[in-house]
Amino acid sequence: MQVDLLKDLNPPQREAVTYTHGPLLVLAGAGSGKTRVLTYRIAYLISVKKIDPWNILAVTFTNKAAGEVKERVQKLLGKAGIDVWVSTFHSWCAKVLRREADILGYTSSFGIYDEDDQVSVIKKCMEELSLSTKNFSPSAIQSHISSAKERLLSWQDFSSQTKDFFEENVAKVYQLYQKKLQQTNTLDFDDLIMKTVELFTNQPHILKKYQNRFQHILIDEYQDTNHAQYVLVNLLASRDRNLCVVGDEDQSIYGWRGADISNILNFEKDYPDAKVIKLEQNYRSTQIILDAATAVVKNNQRRKGKTLFTQIEGGEKVSLLILEDEHREAEALAGRIRHLRKLHNYSLSDFVILYRTNAQSRILEQKLRDLGIPYVIVGGLRFYERKEVKDILAYLKILANPKDDLSLKRIVNVPTRGIGAKTISKIEDFCSRNNLSLLEGIRQIHKLEKISPRIKIAIQDFNKMFEKFFSLKNKLPTDELVRLVAEESGYLDELKEEKTVEAESRVENIRELINATSEFKERSDHPTLEGFLEEVSLITDIDLWDKAKEAITLMTLHAVKGLEFKVVFIAGMEEGLFPLSRSLENSADLEEERRLFYVGMTRAKERLFLSYVRHRRRFGDVVNLKSRFLAEVPQKLLSIEDYSFERQPPPKIDPERIEFFSTASSTIYDQMLQVGTRVFHSHWGEGRIVFREGAGEDLTLTVIFSGGIKKKLLAKYADLEIIWF
Repeated sequence: MQVDLLKDLNPPQREAVTYTHGPLLVLAGAGSGKTRVLTYRIAYLISVKKIDPWNILAVTFTNKAAGEVKERVQKLLGKAGIDVWVSTFHSWCAKVLRREADILGYTSSFGIYDEDDQVSVIKKCMEELSLSTKNFSPSAIQSHISSAKERLLSWQDFSSQTKDFFEENVAKVYQLYQKKLQQTNTLDFDDLIMKTVELFTNQPHILKKYQNRFQHILIDEYQDTNHAQYVLVNLLASRDRNLCVVGDEDQSIYGWRGADISNILNFEKDYPDAKVIKLEQNYRSTQIILDAATAVVKNNQRRKGKTLFTQIEGGEKVSLLILEDEHREAEALAGRIRHLRKLHNYSLSDFVILYRTNAQSRILEQKLRDLGIPYVIVGGLRFYERKEVKDILAYLKILANPKDDLSLKRIVNVPTRGIGAKTISKIEDFCSRNNLSLLEGIRQIHKLEKISPRIKIAIQDFNKMFEKFFSLKNKLPTDELVRLVAEESGYLDELKEEKTVEAESRVENIRELINATSEFKERSDHPTLEGFLEEVSLITDIDLWDKAKEAITLMTLHAVKGLEFKVVFIAGMEEGLFPLSRSLENSADLEEERRLFYVGMTRAKERLFLSYVRHRRRFGDVVNLKSRFLAEVPQKLLSIEDYSFERQPPPKIDPERIEFFSTASSTIYDQMLQVGTRVFHSHWGEGRIVFREGAGEDLTLTVIFSGGIKKKLLAKYADLEIIWF
């Protein structure tokens, strides 16, 4: 087994797999096989070092990455790899907390609030504290609370170090917010890690239990860890110190959400005896792409440094397309995709268009729709964020956690039952006076006065329905339970009665939710309702992306990390857009923007296109400056195609710069008329060839002339003169 494992690895990979005692830092350059190292290291520990799979923990940043590692390990080891615990930080912490919840004052069925739920609770807190949402943004308060938790600051800690009036009010909301979470047996996303750290710090015997369990720890994407994750990892690894972290400081791009690049840069300070191994052989991109990306990221100061190389021969220069505006940019990108597909027989799924901000996608989408080119957006409205899906999930959340007042308020009158906001407010007052959950208050509706008999009957019917659901919760598989809820709640009937295309689409989404629970049941050893809800709450955009779908992918540069495509387009290479203007005042932020560009560049396997427009309508019509990052790409690696002359006056043509071939059908002339060639026509003036098809007598050219005039010409009769500069 040892020989079989190691033969597939290059020397640095082999060293990273076989160094199994003590702290190890693997600096894995883009496309250098870090997932292979992780999976083979796990296999090596089990098959050669005879470590029990039960004693290994591997942590990734997405469910998709975790699934890939699990699949590869099991492919290498068979059944021996099943017991390795591979998951994301949040998923692992959720499972730990369910086992130890009572110590923290929760039950194991606690709910997990997503960002929308958190903002809803914060709005309720603000209402109780008489804080106006006009003066204080609930989303901004949520962001500050999240940031505090990432730094492991309790509400008491945060209150003691407020700096201004806004933070003083955040502290008040934070205190009440945590109280409400505790009352409703709910945690938010950040609590999962913060509460686990709290558990390990305050309960040494619990920490010891998990240290005994996990004697070998592997952390993927270590450069993306925040302070709370850093503390958690070091607590868990503090005894045996068999900690292997894999990452690349040049791909640290999540500082805006708390990631701390110093965690990877200072690993050797934390572990002076650490072994450091660099993976520099790239298996993804051409050398030209690697050289261009490396030349850019070398301008950063905060890095350890790597020199990527590849054995992939050949490769095209990086193409820089200069356009007049964002509409021409969209046309050029769509046109280039069509051309490359014909030339190289690419699939649509081989292409990705990347951009710095989501707002850039609108015009790109419009052009692709106009041309009938299928596309998919990663980071749009996610399936689990759709109203009908969230409504049915709210029913399920109540079944899992009866104290979930937020979910109950969402669906108590969905579908319509005649139970209005005033009635709910009266029940909430009753619950507050008697320290009850909202569901418990509904069960005692007979005790409330000033509620009409008709509404009381509606509330009692609602309660009877839920009592039936509760009685069947542990008797039915999750998919059948979802179907029962959708049907007996009246939700599906109400949609069907609408008889609209939109309603039919929403019905299909509910059916798809049932399918999702069926798939969960098939792949899970112990499928439970709580397990399904936990998976849904921790899912990311990338987890839902279907690589096999025949469509062009559109996504932000942040979303593309970890993926690869044959052809990559990075749109909007303009100062103030990329890098963003707010990053220009801070060197650390500017370096992160540069790393983001590096990540985008290194997603490309065969071709990389960059586009810059002279006029982009963002805050009015502005003239743009080229991104400073373009100047950092060596000119010898760039192929520049400038189509931005369309709105400029026709230039004066020097006859000495024009050469005319009288035999227009000659082979030499055909070869000269390539995409990007500048030409002159006696009627339309100067132009540039943007597309060509056919050959010889049938050679057809598409040319954009000064003033934006676009013509499709048969080369044989066009009488085009080639302009030489």
